[in-house]
Amino acid sequence: MKFTMEMLQDSLAMFAFLAVELTLLFLLISYLVGVLQEYIPPSKIQTILSSKNGKGYVVASLLGAITPFCSCSTIPFLKGLLRAKAGFGTMMVFLFASPLLNPIIIGLFAVTFGIGVTIFYFTVAMSVSIISGYTLEKLGFEKYIKAEAYIDPVKKGCQGNSESSVKDSKWKLIWLSTWNDFKKVLPYLMGGIALGSVIYGFMPTEFVSAVASEDNPFAVPIAAIIGIPLYIRAEAVIPLSAALAAKGMSLGAVMALIIGSAGASLTEVILLKSIFKNPMILAFLTVIIGMAITAGYLYTFIF
Repeated sequence: MKFTMEMLQDSLAMFAFLAVELTLLFLLISYLVGVLQEYIPPSKIQTILSSKNGKGYVVASLLGAITPFCSCSTIPFLKGLLRAKAGFGTMMVFLFASPLLNPIIIGLFAVTFGIGVTIFYFTVAMSVSIISGYTLEKLGFEKYIKAEAYIDPVKKGCQGNSESSVKDSKWKLIWLSTWNDFKKVLPYLMGGIALGSVIYGFMPTEFVSAVASEDNPFAVPIAAIIGIPLYIRAEAVIPLSAALAAKGMSLGAVMALIIGSAGASLTEVILLKSIFKNPMILAFLTVIIGMAITAGYLYTFIF
């Protein structure tokens, strides 16, 4: 393949455009989420999910979208749900939906792929999360929770704000928290944009089309499985996927890649081992991979 100056210009132009657009989007949505969390704190979410009724499953999937999305808060929060005696099914719905219905993902999805694709993604992720949580509870998977998971964890904050910051207004504190979150994901966001821009400018369209186009019936499951060990954060995988789609990757495979990488990373699985026994870990991975493959094939069929 011959590299040209035009390819380099295309890559740089794409990087500049995505860097500005996605940075502004991340900061805006993160701040709005911080404001929402000010009125619906984690303790309130725990109380709501502790009620064992039919509506709890839907509520759990919706509340999953407004929870903290740094990894150091996920496991202690999940243990908090256990100590609050939250229903196992609603807790699992929350676990599945939280990383997938994250406002950052939804916002990036809408800007990158359009409202129609975003609604489809949201509907599939929410539906499969609810069905899976209900099914796992009925099958008795609650027995695969480790006894030590019910022990109070050592409290560790994600944001590390000093006590002196209490004197500041809550709006300023929300902004400082938003900025701290942004600095943490910045390497992943820029890395994904950079990789996506290089793919957009330099990767041969023929190669992507041959490996992951709609003509390859195995493109969807391969993308779903590859997404997990790659550990690509959603902030990175969406611009990367956009570049792959522009080069000919089917949107079904793109959907599977995003769900696989955002729904279950190796790091998350390792952290979950402090709560779940191996059968529950296997069930968790099965649900995420199954959701990714279902979304991929269903999108190809419908659209």
